[in-house]
Amino acid sequence: MKKLIVTALVAALTLTACGSGSDSASSTLRVGTLSDAPPNIFLSGGNYTGFDNELLKAIAAKQNLKLEFAATDFSALLGQVASGRYDIASSAIAQTDERKKTVDFSAAYDFETMSIQAKQGTPVTDEKALAGKRVAVIQATVGDHWLGTTVPAAQAVRFPDYAAALTALKTGAVDAYILDQSIAEKNVTDNPDAKLVVVKSFVTDVPHGFAVKKGNTELLGKIDTGLKQVISDGTWLKLHQQFLPTAPVPAGFQG
Repeated sequence: MKKLIVTALVAALTLTACGSGSDSASSTLRVGTLSDAPPNIFLSGGNYTGFDNELLKAIAAKQNLKLEFAATDFSALLGQVASGRYDIASSAIAQTDERKKTVDFSAAYDFETMSIQAKQGTPVTDEKALAGKRVAVIQATVGDHWLGTTVPAAQAVRFPDYAAALTALKTGAVDAYILDQSIAEKNVTDNPDAKLVVVKSFVTDVPHGFAVKKGNTELLGKIDTGLKQVISDGTWLKLHQQFLPTAPVPAGFQG
């Protein structure tokens, strides 16, 4: 009887160990992203796509990782990664010192280029002209920080997502909008009746990175290794040309 019990226990432990390894190998990583910020991150035909998401998919393919995407508000995204709700954040996230206190970042896969957007006929010609104006920003983004430090006399109107901020600009609820250059340019193309213009664009030295929970060095290592692979084989450049054709290509990303 004792022999039977021991044999059963050994078999159960063996099955558990095998099952655990199998689950680990086939586990799906949850990716938090946005649905409304093209061309970097957006939802099209039920598929989460855009430069950042397609780049992450290419990295995952190189490293045999399975991904599952879901949309959230940008202002909540990093906190959700820190709490474990998402394994990875993919959202053209600028790596600031403040954000590094909450999450760990991958190696840089692009750099932040910002724009001031307004409507045709606007008196806003540059950042100095934003003083005293109502200016839309996405809460907790580089644009939000930039406006507060560069033009403190402007009235920041914070929104949780890009669609709401764009609506405010189109309806005249705000005078200008600070956002990523690529999204600003697409707003002009996609909304011809709104008569939007890009007043001014400027490149920053702030890198974009995929975010993971602090201390998850294994996942971070796989993302960084996969990123090197997709840069080396030309995938990065191909995706950049597809989604961000007018944006500058940083040094070292030519493949």
